Amino acid sequence: MRAVLKSTDPVVISYASDILSQEGIESVVFDTHASVMDGSMGFLPRRLMVLDEDFARAEALLREAVPDAMP
Repeated sequence: MRAVLKSTDPVVISYASDILSQEGIESVVFDTHASVMDGSMGFLPRRLMVLDEDFARAEALLREAVPDAMP
């Protein structure tokens, strides 16, 4: 699995996950509860993970859908 998107904004992560789901790409959010370690301040980014074989397509979709969130 590879991280296709990293963000501290849960709305961006949710939206990106929905975009991928609509295109038949499964994704998993990592580090959802990691902010507990930093006092729940939300400093640690969540990672949206996809399978290696879906990465290129997922990245292209998200560059179009959420360009400001992509590196």
